[in-house]
Amino acid sequence: PQCRRAAAVDEVPRRADGTMPFVKLIKNKAYFKRYQVKYKRRREGKTDYRARKRLITQDKNKYGTAKYRLVVRFSNRFVTVSVHCAEVVGDKCICTATSKELPRYGLKNGLKNFAAAYATGLLCARRLLQKVGLDELYEGNDDPDGEVVSTEAGKKTYFVEELDDDKRPFKCLLDVGVTTTTTGHRVFAALKGASDGGLDVPHNHKRFAGYDKEAKEYDAEAMADRIKGAHVSEYMEKLMDEDNAKYQQLFSKYIEEGVEPDGLEDLYTSVHEAIREDPSPAEKSEFEVTDRTTYKKAKKLTYEERKARVEAKKAAMEEEEDEDESEEEEEEAPAKKADY
Repeated sequence: PQCRRAAAVDEVPRRADGTMPFVKLIKNKAYFKRYQVKYKRRREGKTDYRARKRLITQDKNKYGTAKYRLVVRFSNRFVTVSVHCAEVVGDKCICTATSKELPRYGLKNGLKNFAAAYATGLLCARRLLQKVGLDELYEGNDDPDGEVVSTEAGKKTYFVEELDDDKRPFKCLLDVGVTTTTTGHRVFAALKGASDGGLDVPHNHKRFAGYDKEAKEYDAEAMADRIKGAHVSEYMEKLMDEDNAKYQQLFSKYIEEGVEPDGLEDLYTSVHEAIREDPSPAEKSEFEVTDRTTYKKAKKLTYEERKARVEAKKAAMEEEEDEDESEEEEEEAPAKKADY
């Protein structure tokens, strides 16, 4: 037994070659046997499971009551705002809105900026409340002023202007994913849009644009200006004065649509009004393929037909071989006559 134990110890190298007298192997066989891989979406860097657990975990005494999340995500060109609830089989989407729909309401450019995120959050909120029948009870804030609206009822705080006597507001928790939540981020523009749309989303002003961390003061007008695209119009005017060529390059789509820096505020105001008038999704048009080429499938041959086809190919190959041999003989014949 002692010999076996000594042999087992010798199998694991405890000493490095050369300089160091003793090196302990950490990642040995026992380490890899007990190694457990993380969840797939954690490995891909898509899901923060620590945050997700706290967002979806419901109290046991609420007997499976759904816990809704306001999910905000940014792609390369668009903003997507949706409301989800977690179930055992997976997340269930209750309502969704994307900035790809905003051209229907008059906004055709800048579909990923701060103002577009606000408009998309507003669209999702109004669409959801229309779906559940709360759009008339909770209309939200028609004039976005950047202020945080809340109402206290008993020991609870609701982030709406007024509470209905019969029905409580639709509550959602903000889900930012793996986004870094810096002050003034576009995620909070979508949250503000959903809150002004009538949803009850718990929040405060400390991450809104216009909050000064050192002075601990909040400028609501700065937030309202960003919602109406004032920062974009200022940058447009600055480029027009300093570098007109760069203005023509960066805002070429705005120029094509005839959007001027002075008209951005009115544009976004009209978009908000159009969203409130009809937040329902557009009717889906049936997808039709116009340039499709059709191919007729050949009829399946019987065994006799396949056999006859093979024989015909063999005969054709034999004929080609005979023709090649005859041509070679004709070419060799005059050469022999010349030798005599």
